[in-house]
Amino acid sequence: MSAPADPSAPSDTPSGARPEAAGRRAVALRRSWLFAGGDDLADLLTRAEGPADVVIHELEDFTAPDRRATARTLIPQLMAAWRAGGRVAAVRINPLETEDGARDLAACFADPQTGVPDAILMPKVAEPAQVQRLAESVAAEEAACGLPVGAVELVPNIELARGLMQTYAIATAAPAVSACLVASEDMAADLGAERGPDGRELAYVRERFHLECRAAGVVSIDCPYTFLDQAGLEAETRDARRLGMTAKSCVSPTHAAVINRLLTPDADVVARARRMVEIFDAAQARGLGTVEMDGVNLEVPLVMNARRLIVRAAAFAAADAD
Repeated sequence: MSAPADPSAPSDTPSGARPEAAGRRAVALRRSWLFAGGDDLADLLTRAEGPADVVIHELEDFTAPDRRATARTLIPQLMAAWRAGGRVAAVRINPLETEDGARDLAACFADPQTGVPDAILMPKVAEPAQVQRLAESVAAEEAACGLPVGAVELVPNIELARGLMQTYAIATAAPAVSACLVASEDMAADLGAERGPDGRELAYVRERFHLECRAAGVVSIDCPYTFLDQAGLEAETRDARRLGMTAKSCVSPTHAAVINRLLTPDADVVARARRMVEIFDAAQARGLGTVEMDGVNLEVPLVMNARRLIVRAAAFAAADAD
């Protein structure tokens, strides 16, 4: 099981997070997770040129059942192309309880010489045992392909009320879990909630989900904004950022650039954080227990968040320089 996160960790990376694979964008720096379904190879290949940090070949809701067999054959080529384009390449399989799920998983490792996923997502996870079964199955496939066990990350999708109530247990069910993702439409349907652009019906879901992921030491990926207006997307992404989330899923390629912009610390925010740290450190050096900046008392937790933000900004700068 993963170690719980240390809430005082100075960086934005959850302290229980698994080590990153060489050349793969760190999970804490993956802002936009784009779902792309179907079996249109030409269209899917264009996702390598888009802004999304992670591209997910979605074999469940976004691929019609009668097209899944064809879609599976594209996995190796898509994984190689998306990775060559600088994306983290992922596949969302159907639940392993279904025949499609088992076939999807096998297809992920059908051609290891061409490409296997960096991460595998699985929907409708409501019990830790589902993650444990997925981890065992993936480990067996990795071993058969000559890959180190744990090379492929696991990202359980929390889409049901039962799963939300067990997010911590799900997130810590296997060391290969690097993040969890919370759904919008399926979760609202399971709750019997009325869906609206303001997302009020999912407010508690998102808050609780982030809390449990943070406690488990994995990244929390916010639900996709499934409406078309950009103003609503920006508002929901800003809300996610305020909650402490650093990643958001999306179903439209045009949403990824907006998510990236809003979940990357901008120059003004970083400058303010640096000023906060400088004023606080100077006060500490003078033996002062507290100090004020712009009408706010600078206490340790506030300054800790400022230090995290500075580290995060530096990590993005380093990643962009590679």
